[in-house]
Amino acid sequence: MSSLERWARFAYRRRWLVLGSWIVILVLLLVAMNQFGGQYSNSFKLPGSEAQAAEDILQARFPARSGDSSDLVFQADAGIADPAVRQQIEGLIAQVQQLPDVSSVDSPYDQPALIAAGGKIARSSVQWRATAQNLNLAEIRTFVAMVDQANTSGLRVEAGGNAVAAVERFSFSSEAVGLGAAVVILLIAFGSVIAMGLPILAALFGLGTGFAILALVANFAPLPQFSPQFAAMIGIGVGIDYSLLVVTRFREGLHTGHSVEDSIAIAIGTAGRSVIFAGVVVAIAFLGLFAMGLPFIAALGAAGAIVVGAAVLVALTLMPALLAIAGRRIDSLSVPLLRSTEGVDTTSNWFRLSTFIQRHPVWTLVPAVVALLVLATPLFALHLGFSDFGNNPKSTHTRRAYDLLKDGFGPGFNGPLLIVGDFSQGGADRIDAVTQAIAGTPGIVQVSPAGFNQANDTAVLTAIPSTGQQDPVTSTLVNHLRKDVIPAAMKGSPGRVLVSGQTAAAVDIGSRIQSRLPLLFLGVIGLSFLLLMMVFRSLLVALKAAVVNLLSIGASYGVLVAVFQWGWGGRLIGIEKGPIETFLPMMLFAILFGLSMDYEVFLISRIREEYVSGKTNSTAVSHGLTATARVITAAAAIMVTVFFAFVFGDQRIIKEFGVGLATAIFVDATIVRLVLVPSMMELLGEANWWLPRWLDRALPHINLEPPKAMAAEPAITPAAGE
Repeated sequence: MSSLERWARFAYRRRWLVLGSWIVILVLLLVAMNQFGGQYSNSFKLPGSEAQAAEDILQARFPARSGDSSDLVFQADAGIADPAVRQQIEGLIAQVQQLPDVSSVDSPYDQPALIAAGGKIARSSVQWRATAQNLNLAEIRTFVAMVDQANTSGLRVEAGGNAVAAVERFSFSSEAVGLGAAVVILLIAFGSVIAMGLPILAALFGLGTGFAILALVANFAPLPQFSPQFAAMIGIGVGIDYSLLVVTRFREGLHTGHSVEDSIAIAIGTAGRSVIFAGVVVAIAFLGLFAMGLPFIAALGAAGAIVVGAAVLVALTLMPALLAIAGRRIDSLSVPLLRSTEGVDTTSNWFRLSTFIQRHPVWTLVPAVVALLVLATPLFALHLGFSDFGNNPKSTHTRRAYDLLKDGFGPGFNGPLLIVGDFSQGGADRIDAVTQAIAGTPGIVQVSPAGFNQANDTAVLTAIPSTGQQDPVTSTLVNHLRKDVIPAAMKGSPGRVLVSGQTAAAVDIGSRIQSRLPLLFLGVIGLSFLLLMMVFRSLLVALKAAVVNLLSIGASYGVLVAVFQWGWGGRLIGIEKGPIETFLPMMLFAILFGLSMDYEVFLISRIREEYVSGKTNSTAVSHGLTATARVITAAAAIMVTVFFAFVFGDQRIIKEFGVGLATAIFVDATIVRLVLVPSMMELLGEANWWLPRWLDRALPHINLEPPKAMAAEPAITPAAGE
């Protein structure tokens, strides 16, 4: 008897003790979270980058210039020089200057360069004492309220910048939508209120546990502020997935004549093994984010691994107790017309689909592959970058300020370059030469005079490019300044001059991600390949899994390019054309490769279980697909609904995540798992289970199949007779 089976029988006999213990543990964790939970981090540092080095210098020597800045943008039909307009603008500037967190405010009347050609648009820079993430949100809201009150019939005022964006966050409860959808989908899948409720309850336990652990870990690790939202998105998906698999296997045991205790033991001994392995693969994918060299991304990967671990723990320890309490009442409160069977129903539509695919493997394989390749084709035109305030909804201050600046001064004013001179070792006399060299560089339209700190060892100036932050030309310009223009102007000087600011930081992050992305891909795919070989004792099954997962992820990337970069259907979801976020492919890969492996493990483990029990390859494939198709489809439908709900948010990046995740899961659970995998396995035949002898001896054994004693009775259910 395996340890999993022993635990399952213990949980059956001590069901109330197990449930009570879980409730106590969850309550203690939630109390600890409230009392000792740490603060989530707002730090998005990029160690080793030029932009980060410049930021560190400013914080240490020039704190007045290390904070974020906001733009006040004015538009007056009568002209900025009109006396009444001037009085209003100067009055607002005086008000803003009184805010405790504001260190300085420029006036367009003191600097003619702040007034656009035509004299109807002007800008003023508000310098904050800290970065947007560390400012008092109440004070930022006061600032925005001042801007709103300054608007009159003769003067339009808008505010932009990171600080304003911090109070324009939009919330859309995709988690609530996901749980609501899960109730409906599980009810359709199981046809029973009790069976539907157990995975939902387990997911809530897992979410509560994961949230509490994350809050405690935040005391020691820089978890990003959006970690709880990210954890909720992943936790709902895998929490329901894993518990759904266990509940399905339990009901199958009951329907084939096993006792409640034996059914729980079989469910944990079989589905439980699959859950453990699937959780390990997903965790590997998340922890692979550490290879990117970005601390906040690595912390996010750790957060994902924590909630996945919590979901696995709940499915293995709490679920058997809940099943014991439900017992044969698992099918109670059934819904007419929705009652379902588990196992291999040889008269079901799933069985007919499988046998059709296996009779025509080439005719089903080729269209499936073609469909995936067509969806992935736009990937070859992928342009990575960072969205800016120009992609925000037009209802926001940041978007309206962006548009006014672009109209009045040009697109580059929305992405200025911050030039920081470090003259602690001397060389301050070269600042004029640097300024002139930058000003004379094609693509630079304006350079501000350099300002020094009190110690006279640090200088700061601002350079305005002619192109916007999203334009690839701007990235080329940043690299040109760093590699050619500034080194030539500083040649022979002991000082150094760095290019920083939001635009330059985006270039650095993009460069880091693109250089490390192959490491992430190779590491995650390689480890998953090895694990799959260990479990399924097959070279081709592991190779096939890696290839088809990449196909489904590629299809997701292709749809993203078509919608967000080319603008196909963009109006339907309220977005404009622009680049794909630089970090999105990396994040989507980690999430999607892990979740796709969930379905791969659920399906192939059942096929191998049937094969090891003595069935032919063809029969094992048809029975395995029939037994798991319902659970895979239900789990995927839940996740697609959760992810697609993000499309209804107001932020472009949230929409990108929603479309990418929903597309990949839908493609993976339909084209890949239901068509591509069975057709390929039929064509490969017995070669599916081939592994060189030397490799078989070298690889450790990880068994997902149940002990023979647990599979004494056939898992084939007649059409009628539950």
